[in-house]
Amino acid sequence: MKTLFLVRHAKAGRDDPALPDRERPLDERGCEDAPLMGRRLARHHVQPDLIISSPAVRALSTAQAFAHALGYAPQRIAIETRLYASTAETLLAVVRSLDKKLGCVMLFSHNPQISELAQHLAGEVAYLSTCAVVELRYDMKSWSDIGVIAPSKVKLDGPKL
Repeated sequence: MKTLFLVRHAKAGRDDPALPDRERPLDERGCEDAPLMGRRLARHHVQPDLIISSPAVRALSTAQAFAHALGYAPQRIAIETRLYASTAETLLAVVRSLDKKLGCVMLFSHNPQISELAQHLAGEVAYLSTCAVVELRYDMKSWSDIGVIAPSKVKLDGPKL
């Protein structure tokens, strides 16, 4: 059994046009939504074996808020540069390369690629709003089968859902 959580980063600010895109922080709503969603998952006893995040400040801040709520040490978050300004295919390649010993993985990234990956893996999920979470469960032993085998469970949640 494998469980993959696809998470779009929480809402980020656009107040400083001089700030590089990668450095944009969460805005006030994002700072509220990320811990809220992390706590929501904690109530369902989600325990990730690995959290992987884009290096962008807004994605990493979202991942850290989730980690805190889930009792996952923030310093254990794996930062993966391929999760920033990439494609859905690249995200899928990251997932397919995961160690088969891992049972539950959370991936924090950006639109449009995170929504495109969710759409590819679970057709009923067309778009992820900020801080939305898609849970995908698979009856398989290897992450390399993601995208080949359909998920046995798909659940979409978000701050406004």
